[in-house]
Amino acid sequence: MKQNMKRVLLVLCMITCLFSLAACSKNSEAEEIDAATAAEICQAAEEMLERLATMPPEEMAVEEKSWTKSKDNVMLEGLSGWKNIQKDSGDFVSILSSTAEETHGGYIGIVQADFTRRRVEYKLYLTSDLQNKSMSFTPEYTASEKMAKAGMNTLMGMGTVFAVLIFISFLISCFKYINVFEQKMKDKGKVQAAAPAPVPAPLPVAVVDQEEELVDDLELVVVITAAIAAAGGTVADGLVVRSIKRAPASKWKRA
Repeated sequence: MKQNMKRVLLVLCMITCLFSLAACSKNSEAEEIDAATAAEICQAAEEMLERLATMPPEEMAVEEKSWTKSKDNVMLEGLSGWKNIQKDSGDFVSILSSTAEETHGGYIGIVQADFTRRRVEYKLYLTSDLQNKSMSFTPEYTASEKMAKAGMNTLMGMGTVFAVLIFISFLISCFKYINVFEQKMKDKGKVQAAAPAPVPAPLPVAVVDQEEELVDDLELVVVITAAIAAAGGTVADGLVVRSIKRAPASKWKRA
């Protein structure tokens, strides 16, 4: 039992030593910034914040075009961040405090500023040679505002989910109408297929004039030719029979 207690105490001591070393390293890093460098960093951060926060809209538009042309991404990023929070923060009032910290490969100038609607924390990130690297704006919202925003985000998320679910249920409910429509189209196709095809009108039959028909009977032609020649007192060689017409039966009955 005593050995277990000793082991536990040893582990706790080791953990405490580790935390102490980490704190010492942080303090040593913070102590590496001399007063002149820290003052320069704080001054640069304060001037940059005041410049962006108090810039008139007309000058802001001109500066934005100039920064875009010169590809100054740091200033464009800062201007975009300020535009995003300007409505919630209001107009610039004053600077409350500013501090400087050293990070891996550079420095950070942190400025606490007071605006008409809320406080804003501004951070200017610098390189090791004190060149602008990036910047950020962080408004300080009250607990009620944070709860209101969280509630609004929750409502929007749930509303979107329910809207999608309602739309999906509406589509599913429309499937029965789609089936009915498809069945009607199938039935219509069957009715059209079962309907008899229209009978084409009979083509007009050419009426053959039997009277113009030449009787293909050589013996009859010879007899008729001879009879005509005898009746006329002429020679049969000079007669040419071109057609033979049948006389109506009524004329034969009269004869």
